Amino acid sequence: MPQLDTVQLDSSHGSMLLDADMQLRRYRGLLDRLRTLALPVEESCDFIRRIAQDL
Repeated sequence: MPQLDTVQLDSSHGSMLLDADMQLRRYRGLLDRLRTLALPVEESCDFIRRIAQDL
């Protein structure tokens, strides 16, 4: 997987680009953590289908 070289943060106040090494290391760590918490693809699809059926 390619390394991030820029992070774009969007908010109601506009966009901000981060490209400092320390900031990028922080966001890589956050993305790695999210990957460990995420459901596998098939389980995610099943979860979304169940929610959609309840709507």
